[in-house]
Amino acid sequence: MIMKRKIFPALLLLSLIISTVSCVSGLKFKKVQDESRHFMDERDTYKADNITLEMANKELKARLEELQNESDIIAEELSEISKERDEAINEKAELLSRYNDLEKAHEELIRGNVQETQKLLGELQAARADLEQKENILRQLEANLDSKRAALDELNYELEERNKRLIELEKILNTQKMIAEDLKNKVSNALFNFENNGLTVSQRDGKVYVSLEEKLLFRSGSWDIDANGRDALRQLAGVLERNPDIQVIIEGHTDNVPYKPGNSQLADNWDLSVKRATTVIRVLLESSAINPKRLTASGRGEFFPVDERNTADARQRNRRTEIILTPDLSELYDLINKY
Repeated sequence: MIMKRKIFPALLLLSLIISTVSCVSGLKFKKVQDESRHFMDERDTYKADNITLEMANKELKARLEELQNESDIIAEELSEISKERDEAINEKAELLSRYNDLEKAHEELIRGNVQETQKLLGELQAARADLEQKENILRQLEANLDSKRAALDELNYELEERNKRLIELEKILNTQKMIAEDLKNKVSNALFNFENNGLTVSQRDGKVYVSLEEKLLFRSGSWDIDANGRDALRQLAGVLERNPDIQVIIEGHTDNVPYKPGNSQLADNWDLSVKRATTVIRVLLESSAINPKRLTASGRGEFFPVDERNTADARQRNRRTEIILTPDLSELYDLINKY
């Protein structure tokens, strides 16, 4: 009974402390939530843009194949019409020769038998009518041939334009990949002494990712950056300063162990991840002329782990800060909007 009497006041005091902390940090937590949703929307926008580019590239290739098939079909039809025209020309020549022969025979028999002459005249008239019919067919074939040629020329022109656009689009995509690869190399060279020592540099989806483990920047539960971490960030700031077209997102990540604040500044892991991201931004701006408009701070908390296992090693890998570098894609968007 005595123990229960001691525990009850302690619980009452603990409830009062938690209520006070919640009231103080509620507005900050909501603000962080709103910023996080905004940054997640931006991430979804970048992903949607990437999917749109890939779909546009696939549609262009599909249309290119379709135009090529249509061109082949018209070429075959053109060949058949040319063959029919040649046959009509030959038939016309034969009829003309026959007509000339009949005309000569008519002249020879003009003084002969009247019935024979009439027969020859009938044959001559029939040959003339047949000749006129063949000439009409030949004119129709030639008109059809001209129409097919015009359609083929139009398709070839469209095919060439599609090819030009596809080549230009692929050229810009390759250029963007080369820019990202060059940026990755510059970052790797600048941070060579820190790689495999809590820092990794990778490239995917046209972006460069610099991942820094917690041990390189922060103490557990802290957002103060030590001297070694500041040195690495200053090296990176130099690269960013020399490449002003690169947009930068700093993402803070934690493990899934609930954050237990020793003071009232932070409420949970989400608060901690945002605080770490903003601290990294301030270090990048300390000794550089980087335009702050290029930098975005984002807190991910424990919700985007790189290792789903519930082990000490996995939790250590998940406690990290990722700096995402995005090259300028305005030229690629301008080309897509142009067509």
